[in-house]
Amino acid sequence: MKKLFAKKALRDLVEESNHHHFKRVLGPFSLTALGIGAVIGAGIFVLTGLAAKEYAGPSLILSFVLSGFACIFVALCYAEFASMVPLAGSAYTYAYAGLGELFAWIIGWDLILEYSLASSLVAVGWSHYFVKLIGFFSLEIPLWLTNDYWTLSHHTKALFIQNIPYIKGIPVVFNLPAALIIGVITYLLVIGIKESARFNNIIVVVKLSVILLVIFAGWFYVKSDNWGNSWATFSPFGISGIGTGAAYVFFAYIGFDAVSTTAQEARNPQKDVPISIIASLVICTFLYIAVTAILTGMVYYKEISIDAPLADAFTRYGLVKIPFFISVGAVAGLTSVLLVLLMSQARIFWAMAKDGLLSERLFAVVHPRYGTPYISTIIVGACVAITACFFPIEEIAKLVNIGTLLAFCLVCAAVIILRIKNPQHPRAFRCPFVPVIPIMGIISCGYMMFRLEFSTWLRLFIWLAIGSIIYFAYSRRHSKLAKKHALMEKQKDSLVELDKGCF
Repeated sequence: MKKLFAKKALRDLVEESNHHHFKRVLGPFSLTALGIGAVIGAGIFVLTGLAAKEYAGPSLILSFVLSGFACIFVALCYAEFASMVPLAGSAYTYAYAGLGELFAWIIGWDLILEYSLASSLVAVGWSHYFVKLIGFFSLEIPLWLTNDYWTLSHHTKALFIQNIPYIKGIPVVFNLPAALIIGVITYLLVIGIKESARFNNIIVVVKLSVILLVIFAGWFYVKSDNWGNSWATFSPFGISGIGTGAAYVFFAYIGFDAVSTTAQEARNPQKDVPISIIASLVICTFLYIAVTAILTGMVYYKEISIDAPLADAFTRYGLVKIPFFISVGAVAGLTSVLLVLLMSQARIFWAMAKDGLLSERLFAVVHPRYGTPYISTIIVGACVAITACFFPIEEIAKLVNIGTLLAFCLVCAAVIILRIKNPQHPRAFRCPFVPVIPIMGIISCGYMMFRLEFSTWLRLFIWLAIGSIIYFAYSRRHSKLAKKHALMEKQKDSLVELDKGCF
């Protein structure tokens, strides 16, 4: 049990942050842009439609407020950790220092749900908007090349089913655009972080311009009746609907923590990473609330499109040019989200492999020229592409949320523990009102976990069970910290035996 909960010393983590092969090229603007690039994407361009239609109605505005508050609490905890431990491992590394190896593994395993499955979801959303964008040029891609089998068979039934090609009785259905964009982003991440950051900065400017266009142009077409004339019409699903909506759209905020995974590529991580985490989250929260208000004000919530809600809203009013710009912004925006999430997952794997919990020969190899964990990046890209090609967007989103919420709860708990056990360790940024803020983060994230369906919890338990098997079969035996402690115990026993002999 002592080995399972062994912790890494903060002084060792700080020492590790100075010995790596990454290039320190990111300043505060690039870091904040990475945060915005990760957060503004699928949530605002894709999930708003489904969440308003199925869970919260116009009160989805309050769902975003609730999720935003939860994320603010968590972001303050992340910011303190980032100022203490400027390593690429993010929440995984923080848990290793505050809660021990077993919890670190749980968070690392959970982060696969956050980053890898979130990347798959974003790629599927990107595909929807890409199809809509090329439609403006009268170009079409067959439905069997832009959907997974379950989605296609559910929505199209016999209308298109006869056009699907078969190989030995098996229907050939997969999301080709999603796979292609993942391939392009993976290549970009392999060739360098500096090039990736520049690409992301350009895209962030494009999508923020489009979002501001949506807000200012859409305001003139808002009908207050669509928001409802009473609480019952504003919140047709009640308080529980707001809570469920918050748990679902929580995915929209996933990404602000990705800034912390670039700590070893930041020029001044102790100062710039905390500021960038908080700044990107605050900016994105205001934009989410404004866009949700516009969308639910333009279209009655039951009539909102699920695949491309913003573009469809303006099309209803005959504004064909604005949907074109929205589609451009969505394609650009989702591209940047995909870039940041794939980049973050590869660096989480790198951190776990450096600790011996994953194969160091696969996941911790840094390219001698590009300075990136290229093998890990390629593996992540391939797995994400397979998921995006063959699984429906709704099921992916549910699993992503619960894994992230659990990781956030553990990070908040770790802040409290380290304040008690290591109060003197230097902190360039200190989370205010500890333990109140971390406890609020745990309560709010825990509440949203409670609002998720039982089937989602069941999938989480299965995922954790698989992770436990891997941990006890491989990671525990290869853990560098465990080997270090075993060596120290052996040396201690040898000294004891030597003392007995001398006596």
